[in-house]
Amino acid sequence: MKGKPDSNSVVDVAVIGDGSWATAIVKVLSENKHKIKWWVRQQDDVKKIREIGCNPNYLTGVQINTRKVKPNHRIAKVVEGTDFVVLAVPAAYVKSALDQLPENAFDNKIVISAVKGIIPEGDILVTDYVKERFNVKDEQLAIISGPCHAEEVALGRQSYLTIGANDQEVATTVADLLRCRFVNVSTLSDLIGIEYSAIMKNIIALACGITNGLSFGDNFQAVLVSNAMQEIAYFLDKLHPDQRDVNASAYLGDLLVTCYSQFSRNRTFGNMIGRGYSVKSAMFEMKMVAEGYYAVDSIHKVIQKHDLDMPICTAVYRMLYEKISPAIETQLLKERLK
Repeated sequence: MKGKPDSNSVVDVAVIGDGSWATAIVKVLSENKHKIKWWVRQQDDVKKIREIGCNPNYLTGVQINTRKVKPNHRIAKVVEGTDFVVLAVPAAYVKSALDQLPENAFDNKIVISAVKGIIPEGDILVTDYVKERFNVKDEQLAIISGPCHAEEVALGRQSYLTIGANDQEVATTVADLLRCRFVNVSTLSDLIGIEYSAIMKNIIALACGITNGLSFGDNFQAVLVSNAMQEIAYFLDKLHPDQRDVNASAYLGDLLVTCYSQFSRNRTFGNMIGRGYSVKSAMFEMKMVAEGYYAVDSIHKVIQKHDLDMPICTAVYRMLYEKISPAIETQLLKERLK
């Protein structure tokens, strides 16, 4: 891996993914001096980006600086010759995207996961999959987290990110890559804790959306979220004990924005379920991936394996996968909250 770039360095960054969050990350990176190679799945979309300077499918109002950003539909070409690789595809599609790459594709690169989900096949963390599949070392890995919706980044609104990495120098280097005029970036060493927290907050946002769809009020939502933060802290302490402050923005801040924001896909998905949509019909209408739907099944298996008492996550699982009536399940959940 190359050393930490100074303030005048120009580095080559690959961004894998062409959804709204990937588009927002491309925008943030292009605020600085970096050269960005962007993997866009469809060749027609690559052509449109080159011609009109924006993503034709997501965040269409965001102008892409095509002098700095070079889209390409061939993922191996995008990754080749770069110093950093940012993964920004939904967790359910990480394997199908990266399996096109050779085993040595990430040699001597820092791999940064911006995926706030868990890979359904094998119920594996994205960072663990990258380590196993590409023989990537712990010190090559980082994760992007924090309360930062793509839509607000696109508008250039003040946002805050946290970089988690086991290697502090790597964390600082990645933070420097992303810091810009409207994005503040801090670092933490709790990579696994941040990654799990980012997964779990999507499940909680589903619960908030469901209860909102059932016309529960703000009082109940506040109690639900405060209990959920305790549930996340309990989960992290059982699976990966560490000296962490769960009130930090990477944990609590990310939970709050995902539970309350109008831009939250998971809250929107949950709201549809609460209003009577089936899972299939909600997915069809959204036309976007709600990470929490896949995550709740994977996390439920972890809960069972470790015999954990997590009533909110369990209730969401029962509603989505066992098809228990949201109204009935929420009535049962009410008795567990305090």
